[in-house]
Amino acid sequence: MALNLRSQFATDKTATSRFMQLDQKGMVQAKYIWIDGTGEHIRSKTRTLDFEPTSPDQLPVWNFDGSSTGQAEGADSDVYLKPVAIYPDPFRLGKNKLVLCETFDNKKQPTATNNRHRCAQVMEKCADQHPWFGMEQEYTLLDIDGHPFGWPKNGFPGPQGPYYCGVGANKVYGRDIVEAHYRACMYAGIKISGTNAEVMPGQWEFQVGPCEGIQMGDQLWIARFLLHRVAEEFGVIASLDPKPIKGDWNGAGCHTNFSTDAMRKEGGINEILNAINKLSVVHHQHIAYYDPKKGKDNERRLTGHHETAKIDQFSYGVASRASSIRIPRQTDDEGFGYFEDRRPSSNCDPYTVTAALVRTVCLEGSDRKLSMMYVPSTAAPS
Repeated sequence: MALNLRSQFATDKTATSRFMQLDQKGMVQAKYIWIDGTGEHIRSKTRTLDFEPTSPDQLPVWNFDGSSTGQAEGADSDVYLKPVAIYPDPFRLGKNKLVLCETFDNKKQPTATNNRHRCAQVMEKCADQHPWFGMEQEYTLLDIDGHPFGWPKNGFPGPQGPYYCGVGANKVYGRDIVEAHYRACMYAGIKISGTNAEVMPGQWEFQVGPCEGIQMGDQLWIARFLLHRVAEEFGVIASLDPKPIKGDWNGAGCHTNFSTDAMRKEGGINEILNAINKLSVVHHQHIAYYDPKKGKDNERRLTGHHETAKIDQFSYGVASRASSIRIPRQTDDEGFGYFEDRRPSSNCDPYTVTAALVRTVCLEGSDRKLSMMYVPSTAAPS
């Protein structure tokens, strides 16, 4: 059935390739990419340039119909797109670009889901501490009908166990998509640091980092765009749902590795333990930042089962994947390094997650209080 669905809506890639080889006559295609009013989905559109841009400030501010993306009303629907980062385009190749944008309303104020603007302000306050992040993006491949890719249409695959980092046609499904995405990220200049098959069959993970400050959110959002775009080429859906299948199956997270300069130096374990203590005090606030529905999506995933802690309990441990915070074994042995926050959901906004960590761990006094006044919102304009 899935094959029929894919073939029904598929186009001829061979025919497309003939046109993609045509001379662009000196023109450049720039695909503007932004986060829509849901705070978790991506939109994009393309414009033609008569030059090759090398930095985002060379690109014009553009606009789009915000009433169609949950970011404006129809009577006043223009939303501004401000380019903030630029990457080589692995689909169009040549001088063509991918352009990550922030969104601004009719008063040129950040839209409700423009969490990048606020994140950049937080990162600037702690730049001297050099916060590094690495984010582990889990996702699930689905057929176009929403059924997990590779699963039997009537029934279920065998229990979890042989699939994690597995090899073989009876253990992993969709490796071609994973490999294509990996290369696309490399071409675009994304700091993709690895990938692996996950515990649930049809589920995968890729890692991005280490990235400093605002670059973490920029890089992960573009890596997500590339994932969805590559999956589109194969007629498959890449889902970031944190619990795509009910029952005795692992959910999907976006575990976030974090360190400051002091944590990475000799004796940094004390800085790590101090940071964990700070996080323990504001656990419930962080849960609200760690998925776009302010904890409602994570309620389905953080159950205390399937390598998760309970959503209403803060915990930490060395090498413990059943804790809120994991201190890697190597960090504990060496006395410096990083820690892993295992609470963010797979569909989290990395800008919100990284900003929350920096606010709690790195900022003090009035800077921290001012930053904590912001509460994430995905509400469409009323």
